[in-house]
Amino acid sequence: MQIVNKAVVFESGHEEYAVPIQSVISIEKVNFINPIPHMPLYMRGVTKAREDLIPVIDFESVLYNRSLAGEEARLLVVQTESLQIGLLVKDAKEIIDIPQEALKQMGIAAYEKTKYFIGVAAFSDRLITIIDPDILVSSLEGIKDIQEYMKQNKLFPA
Repeated sequence: MQIVNKAVVFESGHEEYAVPIQSVISIEKVNFINPIPHMPLYMRGVTKAREDLIPVIDFESVLYNRSLAGEEARLLVVQTESLQIGLLVKDAKEIIDIPQEALKQMGIAAYEKTKYFIGVAAFSDRLITIIDPDILVSSLEGIKDIQEYMKQNKLFPA
């Protein structure tokens, strides 16, 4: 299991999730998302964050097959091995320290559709599912099409 010391916590559905801090570039308010036709439902489009155009993935759509909307939506800009993405999440709310003894393996982590869940931070009053953004991005159906679209339209360097 990947070592996670600090993580950015956010909500999706009524659950708490976290991404290791070393993957997070920034947390932004959502301004405008330019839709891209014929993309998977989870792909909301592209937006500008810190002068870069990045694809926006609706995390609510990935997990629960429903779109996230509302004032509390935030864009978690994350660097993965293959590309920079924006995860549209509900209320990215804190950065936490995760002691190694609080990090537990997930029994369902081997399940094909949630292999990006790499563990659970188990505290006395809450459980936070830890996500590996590299595995998340590589597991999304159609991600290669999105990368190709971004390259063809010169939205990010090859």
